[in-house]
Amino acid sequence: MAEILTALAIGVLVGLIFSFFKLPLPAPPVLSGIVGIFGIYLGGVGYQWITERFFS
Repeated sequence: MAEILTALAIGVLVGLIFSFFKLPLPAPPVLSGIVGIFGIYLGGVGYQWITERFFS
């Protein structure tokens, strides 16, 4: 839980800094970014499942 709160706090801080300097936010569009991150997570979990199931 501490990792999640730290990540959220750092994300908010970065967003504030970028907005203060009127820079574009260093993130993809909201929905496609969330879907991309979810896809990366599923790929990692899927790889672990495949290797444990078929190669061990």
